[in-house]
Amino acid sequence: MTRRVGVTGIGLVTGLGVGTDTTWKAILEGRSAVAPLEGFSTDGLTSRIGSQVGTLDPEAYGAARRNTRTMTPGDRFAYVAATLALRDAGFSAADDLPRAYPDSDRLALYAAGDKEVGRITGFEDAVKAARKPDGEVDVRVFAEVGMNTVYPLIYVEGLPGASLFYISQTHKMTGANTYFSGSSDTGLIAIGTAFRTIRRGEADLAIAGAYDDGLTPLSMNRFDSFGILTYRNDLGPAACRPYDRDRTGSVMGEGAVFFVLEEMEAAKARSARVYAEVCGYGAAFDGYRLVTPDPEGGGTRRAIEAALKDGAVAADDVGYVATHGSATLLGDVTETAALKAAFGEHARRLAASTVKPATGHMTAAAGPLSLATAVLAIHDGVLPPTLNLAHPDPACDLDWVPLEARSQRVRFAVAVGRGFEGTAAAIAARAVQ
Repeated sequence: MTRRVGVTGIGLVTGLGVGTDTTWKAILEGRSAVAPLEGFSTDGLTSRIGSQVGTLDPEAYGAARRNTRTMTPGDRFAYVAATLALRDAGFSAADDLPRAYPDSDRLALYAAGDKEVGRITGFEDAVKAARKPDGEVDVRVFAEVGMNTVYPLIYVEGLPGASLFYISQTHKMTGANTYFSGSSDTGLIAIGTAFRTIRRGEADLAIAGAYDDGLTPLSMNRFDSFGILTYRNDLGPAACRPYDRDRTGSVMGEGAVFFVLEEMEAAKARSARVYAEVCGYGAAFDGYRLVTPDPEGGGTRRAIEAALKDGAVAADDVGYVATHGSATLLGDVTETAALKAAFGEHARRLAASTVKPATGHMTAAAGPLSLATAVLAIHDGVLPPTLNLAHPDPACDLDWVPLEARSQRVRFAVAVGRGFEGTAAAIAARAVQ
């Protein structure tokens, strides 16, 4: 008998607020957290706006003080979101999880992120000391002086999968732990892996999701160089315009999205609330060009088709798709093409939307945020709006739930995440039967 997997907890940390109810309410009300960036100089950047979370105190969520010293902002986002997901699933007290699941080896954790070095400013003195007269850095000298001038904990902070340790140690999870590095598809890959781990019987509960703290000088310069960010800083919250003829690019955001997934019968046995059932997962690669998406959206189409096949879901039964919706010129058109190819004539009857104008593009956490909106749409019977969609692009001619949330019951929904390198992932969910 195939084991079923339910979503029993959702933890959201976004610029709209800390907590699932806070963020979801703001999304449905049409609010946006996009504003001028604070905390560092934006001089020289094309895009100077984004959706920032602000400071979080992990100790308020049970983190040991010794661990908070080496947490990057992204690690803090991940830790808080994972803890919020557990609390949302009914594991509020420290001993609730081990009481329900005494075998800690059957508790799994899968996290994804686009984490960079923890504190780039810690390298400044070493770089200056190793600089040659022509400005080039002498790597040999850097290595010699680095041990004495580089902030000693920077390499510990920079461990890509450090969030696994912080979350697992606090919540005493000794089962499978894996970190996935990359962009929007990787968060869904982490969740899809968790789903399959439970379905195969290798774990009974998993925490899975992704985080990113991409609103830093280094990350913003990187995304600027890709040419995917909007230059319309003057528009503020209205700058990110997915599927609109006047779109000029993405707006970045930061935060984390984590889920608690449980084997369905175990969840029901403890009378847990089940938001929805995860039923299918698929991933693919478009094989086109680096950064530039396949004009036909091949990778995204195949990921959606794989998720539907994995979940034994007919394309015509899907009522809502939580899309990537990056607001880039090529991204939105190719995603539209992928939806039309995957769903055929049914694409015209689908409702689809993206929440990036409200939260910003949360990179690795963008895919999981799409899944959160899909799951909450199924559970609450409300579809989130695509903000700022005033003049639909004729090349993006689907129902994007423009401007305002819509009351609509759906039995099946799909969440999509697309990576910069041509990778794509999709997860199918359905209402609990």
